[in-house]
Order: sequence, then C-alpha cells, then structure tokens
Amino acid sequence: MNADKRARIFERLQAENPNPTTELHYGSPFELLVAVMLSAQATDVSVNKATGPLFRAANRPAAMVALGVEGVKPYIKSIGLFNTKAVNLVKTSQILLDQHGGEVPRSRAALEALPGVGRKTANVVLNTAFGEPTLAVDTHIFRLANRTRIAQGRNVREVEDRLVRRIPKPYLKDAHHWLILHGRYVCTARKPHCGACVIEDLCEFPGKRED
Repeated sequence: MNADKRARIFERLQAENPNPTTELHYGSPFELLVAVMLSAQATDVSVNKATGPLFRAANRPAAMVALGVEGVKPYIKSIGLFNTKAVNLVKTSQILLDQHGGEVPRSRAALEALPGVGRKTANVVLNTAFGEPTLAVDTHIFRLANRTRIAQGRNVREVEDRLVRRIPKPYLKDAHHWLILHGRYVCTARKPHCGACVIEDLCEFPGKRED
C-alpha cells in the first residue's frame, strides 16, 4: 500500500468520526489505567459494568489500597482473571502512592513497571489520557492492519512499529481509536461488512465481501 492511499484512508476515517475516543468509561487518568488493566481478555461493556460501582468506592489510588485485594474482588468478579487483576490493581495503586505522588506517570518506562501493565496498556494510557501519538495494537487492529495492508506484520509489535512509521503524523494521535472501532464494528473477523465500509475502494484485502 502506498503513502497516498494510506493518507486517504485516514482522511475518510477522520471525516466519519472527527473526535474518536475509547468506549471505556473513565473520569481521570487513574480511572482509565484501572479500566484498561481490567479490559485484558474482557469486553469494554463488561469492564464498564464493573468500574461504575468500583469507581464510586475507589477512584483514587489511596482508596483502592484501602479497599484491599479482598475488597476489590467483589466489584470485578464478573471479569475474567479477576483474582490476579485485583492483586495488580492494589499493588499498582500502592506504587503510585509510594513513587509517583498518587498520580499516573506519563513515562512509558514508569507505566510498564506497574504490575499488570504491559506495552499495550501503557500505549492506551499515554494516548488517551495524555494525548501522546502512541498506538496500542489489539486483536482488532492487528487483523485490520494486516487485512487491509495498511501495515502488515507477523506480530503486534511489528504492526505497531509499522503503523507509527507509516500513518501520516496529523492522524497518528487518533489512529488507535479509528482503527479499533473500525475493526470492532465494520472490519469484523468472520464477516467483514465491506459494503458498508468507507474505505472499501482503498482496502487491499483480496477477500472483500459484497454485502
């Protein structure tokens, strides 16, 4: 895929959705960090159902630590891996208090040093909370980037690096949201809705469907 076609793809995605954002509910960088940590192997819908009550009880690191692991578990028991996630939430909250003044750090290294926070979670927080031009590659974006040939790669890191290099800079900050939403609702895994896709004529997927 050439640079001109790639630029036109993001121009259309921007026109369709000028102000994209995450579907996770949050009101602060800490709430976003918690929501993204919980979203691993879980849907945004299930996370939002859990975090509403959780954030009313503990929306700051000190309150999360005070709640404790056993106190956190009932709020998130409907989410996969809730035992491990409860431990990580409390440990992370304690580190935020001890090392960062109770605030979420804006450094990738500091974020990835938190229990339960990997590169993808750090990228989401840096991008969505702090406006950094980072790009978190989940299963939707990995599939979409390879299928359309916007940026092909054998693993998520290859795809991330190629997307960051190849997406025109004016579109890079919002690209994560455009791609994840397009992959979630239009370019779906089993039956992509090619006939309803705003970039169908620019897509290089050889198995495009007529629907």
